[in-house]
Amino acid sequence: MATGDTAAVFTTIAKAKVRCHLAADAPVRSCYEAGRDGFWLHRRLEEHQITNLVVDSASIEVNRRRRGAKTDRLDSDKLLSMLMRYYAGERRVWAVARIPTPEQEDGRRVHRELDRLRQERTAHSNRIRSLLVLHNLRVERIGGRAWSHWWAQNAARLLPALRAEIEREFERLSLAARQIRTIEAQQQREVRSGAQPMIARLTGIGTGSAWSLVRELFGWRHCHNRRELASCLGLAPTPYASGTSEVEQGISKIGNRRARWLMVELAWSWLRFQPPSQLSRWFNTRFAGGGKRVRRIGIAALARRLSVALWRYLEFGEIPLGATLKSRPRRALAT
Repeated sequence: MATGDTAAVFTTIAKAKVRCHLAADAPVRSCYEAGRDGFWLHRRLEEHQITNLVVDSASIEVNRRRRGAKTDRLDSDKLLSMLMRYYAGERRVWAVARIPTPEQEDGRRVHRELDRLRQERTAHSNRIRSLLVLHNLRVERIGGRAWSHWWAQNAARLLPALRAEIEREFERLSLAARQIRTIEAQQQREVRSGAQPMIARLTGIGTGSAWSLVRELFGWRHCHNRRELASCLGLAPTPYASGTSEVEQGISKIGNRRARWLMVELAWSWLRFQPPSQLSRWFNTRFAGGGKRVRRIGIAALARRLSVALWRYLEFGEIPLGATLKSRPRRALAT
């Protein structure tokens, strides 16, 4: 069976029903591991009345022997066994992914592309600076009129191959910068509607951060309690207690990596722009007097509490205690 051949899949299912003497409308249940294929297969199966689960591959139990056999057949047998256990009532046998709608999935494309473009811009800029330093040339800013004037004066000091490489690198940098400006303009237009402005009303949270939070977390993931929210972000604690040994292993780091990074950044921003708030006072009381390691532990705890406070703010309209609101929304994007 060729990869992506869904027609062959449905034909095989129909033949299996005939072989097992089942009715044509007999229920079918399936599962597959979440990965690069995304959710198109899940939607295709659902269109053909097949109940499907998309499971987190990291949650599938494995044999802990030092050297274990692994084949596609063994993997499929394991998935079948766990699927039977799941529908027999063992709901904790693995973690099932929540499926966004096609519109919600498409809504995450813009800010993710923007993040990649910003990383590319930084990489191109650093590469140009590194090439210039090879000849003891240093420039404050790459791009704009100042760069054009500086390059016109100093380009002749470089050998032809190096000069051509820097010019090509600058072309890629310019392309990334233009695309960033285009996407930021689109983001600014769309951020005025929906839940983003509500989060952005809080001092210390910019429209760019509000955009990403809604698209990645609060827009389509419906958490029922604070523990579920912390687990979704990967900010839940992971204790290790066995016999007389008791160790805290740190946060789980399971879940949406982008949202977790953003919440940690917003926690630092919250301390700076919301010092009178209850969350900031709690952090200063517990962790501000400690060393760097203690503050890093504290900022993860603050990020977890802040995510719960923002969730309550969006769901129930509860403003975090002591938090201040902006007098008017800012137009500049903030990350």
